[in-house]
Amino acid sequence: MRRARDSRSWEAVVKGILRAELARRELSYADLADRLAAIGVRENTRNLSNKINRGRFTAIFFIQCMMAIGAHTIHFNDGIRQ
Repeated sequence: MRRARDSRSWEAVVKGILRAELARRELSYADLADRLAAIGVRENTRNLSNKINRGRFTAIFFIQCMMAIGAHTIHFNDGIRQ
């Protein structure tokens, strides 16, 4: 039976998903900051880098990022390492 993930591994999953979507679109954190600003979300590049690298952010922030970069689907396996 599979063991439940601890919070750090879930953080790694969401961080991996967001990074994969940015890489898929060849976008930097500066690009993400610009796209977030276009939808009314103010984040500077350093804050984005810190937030994403920690993997600790709200579901709202995650959805804002996905919408800002034009992600219409989420590839869950991109962030999961077995």
